[in-house]
Amino acid sequence: MTTPVPGGVASSPELPALLPGMLRVDPDAADPARRGRVRRSVRDWIIDTLCFVVAILVGLMSYDTAMQTDPPEPVQLLDLVAGAMACLTLWWRRRWPVQLAVVVTLLSIGVSSAAGAGLILMFTVAVHRRWAVAAAVAALGALSGLVFYRIYPDPELSFQWMALLTVFGIAAITLWGMLVRSRRQLVLSLRERAYQAESEAALRVERARHLERERIAREMHDVLAHRISLLSVHAGALEYRPDAPREDVANAAGVIRASAHQALQDLREIIGVLRAPSSDDDPDRPQPTLAQLPALVDESRQAGMRVTVVDELAGAGAEPPPVVARCAYRVVQEALTNVRKHARGTGVCVTLTGGPGGGLAVEVRNRMPVGSAGRSEIPGTGTGLIGLAERVELAGGSLEHGITADGDFRVHAWLPWPA
Repeated sequence: MTTPVPGGVASSPELPALLPGMLRVDPDAADPARRGRVRRSVRDWIIDTLCFVVAILVGLMSYDTAMQTDPPEPVQLLDLVAGAMACLTLWWRRRWPVQLAVVVTLLSIGVSSAAGAGLILMFTVAVHRRWAVAAAVAALGALSGLVFYRIYPDPELSFQWMALLTVFGIAAITLWGMLVRSRRQLVLSLRERAYQAESEAALRVERARHLERERIAREMHDVLAHRISLLSVHAGALEYRPDAPREDVANAAGVIRASAHQALQDLREIIGVLRAPSSDDDPDRPQPTLAQLPALVDESRQAGMRVTVVDELAGAGAEPPPVVARCAYRVVQEALTNVRKHARGTGVCVTLTGGPGGGLAVEVRNRMPVGSAGRSEIPGTGTGLIGLAERVELAGGSLEHGITADGDFRVHAWLPWPA
């Protein structure tokens, strides 16, 4: 069974909800004393029952050996009662393993039937606690075992042999518990790494979606801002010249209709990106290239702009890469759109220079308007150049814009053009 976690990643219910990048492989996290009260699973009931039975059997064997010295009956009865209580504490061994291990180990010095419970608790400490704590409890258990055989000597084996067997047995049980702990650490480590990989994959998907939304937003800004600015210019001409000849009004209305139709067409192509994921061969499918630059300039001239183009790329003998060509087209488009918005009536000079190995340089200059001519009648978001700079940087180039010493507003972009 899995439970959802933030970011759409599924995780097992016993796995802690950790931040990506954090790795916790301590099996102590599974200890009910550190997680709070939890309901035992079927597996826990089986293991706890088995441990309880083993503790009783080992305790009875130890009791039988110790009682060969024939102590008084009250001592024998008290030994059985204390041993039974020690075995009952095993049902809480996961909650307080160290505390119970210390108490039962000390109790087992004089209570022979508590030996089985003491060994189970030592194993539990080795599984759920660090090696230093487990070693300390094991040392206490070995010491209590030596004292026990001083009180209840074995009739068949010498004290030296019993001491050796006691130390060897406790060491084996402790090492076994540490081995189980190491295996649990490995399993938890693999679970944590799987969880981290799932979280990172979810973050990558979310990042890809975010970048795609940003790309589509830039696309809509570049395309629609250009078309709508043309519509505004032609509509403004009709507003200021209501007495214009019928032929001019018809031509302006035709341009408005064609621009609106083209804007809808461009919007339809952009929305198509939302419905079909981009491919690696054409990640920016709706964007035109420098081949459509003459049409862009003609549209601006029809809107009344005075645009001069200096194209020195014809002598380069090669075409720039598609990504570079698309980015260069967007630089010119955004610059012309800004001129229509903020510097209407000024002349614009577009210059394209460069070649393979030297990069592609795009420069758009226009005179700064004076007085009321600089007032923009077309609203803008003020983020066009910011988005354009990001687009150029993603293509590996750089963008500069600002007012020159000659009083011109200059937009200059450099884009890499491999040889």
